[in-house]
Amino acid sequence: MASMEGLIGLMNRIQRACTALGDHGDHGADLPTLWESLPTIAVVGGQSSGKSSVLESIVAKDFLPRGSALVRQEIADETDRMTGKTKQISPVPIHLSIYSPNVVNLTLIDLPGLTKVAVEGQPESVVQDIENMVRSYVDKPNCIILAISPANQDIATSDAIKLSKEVDPSGERTFGVLTKLDLMDKGTNALDVLEGRAYRLQFPWVGIVNRSQADINRKVDMIAAREKEREYFESSPDYAHLASRMGSVYLAKLLSQHLEAVIKARIPSITSLINKTIDELESELDTIGKAVAADPGAQLYTILELCRAFDRVFKEHLDGGRSGGDKIYGVFDNKLPAAFRKLPFDRYLSVQNVKKVVSEADGYQPHLIAPEQGYRRLVEAGLAYFKGPAEATVDAVHVVLRDLVRKSIGETEPLRRFPTLQAAIATAANEALENFREDGRCTTLRLVDMEAYLTVEFFRKLPQDPDSKVGNHPASSEAAPVTVDRYGDGHYRTIASNVSQYIKMVGDELLHKIPKAVVHCQVREAKKSLLNHFYVQIGKKEASQFGHLLDEDPAMLERRQQCWKRLELYKSARDEIDSVAWTR
Repeated sequence: MASMEGLIGLMNRIQRACTALGDHGDHGADLPTLWESLPTIAVVGGQSSGKSSVLESIVAKDFLPRGSALVRQEIADETDRMTGKTKQISPVPIHLSIYSPNVVNLTLIDLPGLTKVAVEGQPESVVQDIENMVRSYVDKPNCIILAISPANQDIATSDAIKLSKEVDPSGERTFGVLTKLDLMDKGTNALDVLEGRAYRLQFPWVGIVNRSQADINRKVDMIAAREKEREYFESSPDYAHLASRMGSVYLAKLLSQHLEAVIKARIPSITSLINKTIDELESELDTIGKAVAADPGAQLYTILELCRAFDRVFKEHLDGGRSGGDKIYGVFDNKLPAAFRKLPFDRYLSVQNVKKVVSEADGYQPHLIAPEQGYRRLVEAGLAYFKGPAEATVDAVHVVLRDLVRKSIGETEPLRRFPTLQAAIATAANEALENFREDGRCTTLRLVDMEAYLTVEFFRKLPQDPDSKVGNHPASSEAAPVTVDRYGDGHYRTIASNVSQYIKMVGDELLHKIPKAVVHCQVREAKKSLLNHFYVQIGKKEASQFGHLLDEDPAMLERRQQCWKRLELYKSARDEIDSVAWTR
């Protein structure tokens, strides 16, 4: 069974893990949420208030940058690396873990000392910068404030009390600590503060006697210092009656007990958040997928499965399950008819142009009845205008299909892990689409070219020339043919009308045939055989090459690793919290 002491340790580990994992980038919104739900203890006080000494007394270890020692030097060096050996401050925290049988399980945040004046080498903004940094911690409702005030100064001027009152007006998370009791003027004491008459807090004030500079110089260790502190309170005529509630040992126990109470109260919400996070992480890992197998057979299977997954998404776009396929219909229903309507047949079939084309077709032998060669030339050249919209339709659908390939690759979730395979599939699919486009272009142009052949039936159905008629010769009572000018404008208007009717009929048919040809050659083939050539290429590869196609994005590898770490952490947290819950 886990104890509450173990649970406090667990919370500390979660806090450290949240910070460590958070340092690797954006790993989900659960990290800051979980961090905010866990209680922390921040040590707040003005400069030279004894704040750092209190912290060392609680953990019973010399470690803060003062004097010379291995741990102190590491902290000092790290601070120099961040601030460039200046007297400026940095918001980047330094994490230090201390393991000892002589301390309770706590996580303490030692914040910069509040100050009122910038010293030489510091920017004028440093006073406000420090206060803003301190506030960023103590403003959080989960932060327990350890407000350090020196006893040899008026409590009304305490920076720590002033700030804590602003952020915690009810005092439900503020602990007052009075330092330097041994440095007060003779004949004075701090009983008004310690007994809550000068300034009352929800929790009792705790007096602390830190090591003097002489003690530090003589290298008096923390165990001896604690014993000296205990003797001071027990032998003091002013504070002997409070001795059991004074000193760094009592403060550490008091904080530990309060932390235990806070954690107990928050266990249900913390458990709920951890369970929710575990579900989200497991879902994320399912999305990311397992690590790639080393076996070539398994790698080939994975490649083919990913290709099939992409193919399913691509077909969903075409069939309407996803957006994008409707753009193909838009090409057929809007762009193609609009392009046909813009064709310049009025200009092409003007009397002047028809006369020119027919005359050129007749050559040196003018036509006697219907200008057959003229008709053929007019129809053939007129139908050529349809080729532009036909090719444009093929190209427009090709662009849509390429865009759907790109979208489908991005929307195939399991494929996102493998940028090399993504590129290979994109290349193969686009090569196939190019082949389909060429086939569609050839087919649609053939449809246009086929209509240029004029059958005998076309000429049989030509209407009679309205200018041709039979009448009486004015000089004779006998009927006689009237000579008609077959090269007048009316004659050519008739030719233009006949050609226009035929071209309109062909255009109406092409509005149906071109989409059918495009669907058959491009869309249908893309659905049926988009990756067929790619499958053939895969079958020819050496087994050793499969692994290259399954090279993962380094960011995805990092993401999976972080997910596993967080999942392991939260499952451990859930198990330990459950164990503690049974022992309460």
